[in-house]
Amino acid sequence: MNLFARAMALALCLAAAFASGNLLAQEAPAKAAICAGCHGADGVPINKETPVIWGQNEGYLYLQLRDFKKGFRKNPIMEPIAAQLEKSDMQELAAYFTKQKWPNLGQPSAPDDVTKMAQTAASSIGCRGCHLDHFQGDGTTARLAGQSEEYLHKTMLAFRDGSRGNNPGMSDLMKSASKDDIAALAKYLAGLQIDAYLGNR
Repeated sequence: MNLFARAMALALCLAAAFASGNLLAQEAPAKAAICAGCHGADGVPINKETPVIWGQNEGYLYLQLRDFKKGFRKNPIMEPIAAQLEKSDMQELAAYFTKQKWPNLGQPSAPDDVTKMAQTAASSIGCRGCHLDHFQGDGTTARLAGQSEEYLHKTMLAFRDGSRGNNPGMSDLMKSASKDDIAALAKYLAGLQIDAYLGNR
């Protein structure tokens, strides 16, 4: 069975679990447990192209669930799951995950030349205007620091080529970045350790 087929099979199983009603009647930890199938029981995703959601900003998590439900953001696993969620479920899940500790994925700091290229690109694009000085994000803006390099790279390219369309502003910004800039940004952001700054020791 190839990766896409496995993903679709998992999506159907997860969607069925939510649709049964039994899971949605449970408290947040029980609802969140099903997310571990992809996002990891300890916050470390199973696949490197799957994002960290433990410790991610609450407003951002809610908006992504909403966008999956409405079809603004596409993913063969997340869309059928989100379709079963009510607004209150999405709010509850977002509030639960934002309180969890952001995991350390063990990604090394970017080399000096990559760091310089990434910082130049970030300044040119204006990344800190929304994602803030330490790329911690806030509210409805995602934390980027310490996120999976593979996920960051895939996501920025998706904004650039239009295959992710739930944030037109990001698409416009990524179109101004070269593929080399995006690769450098992904490596640089992934290697940032900001827990001490945030007080998450």
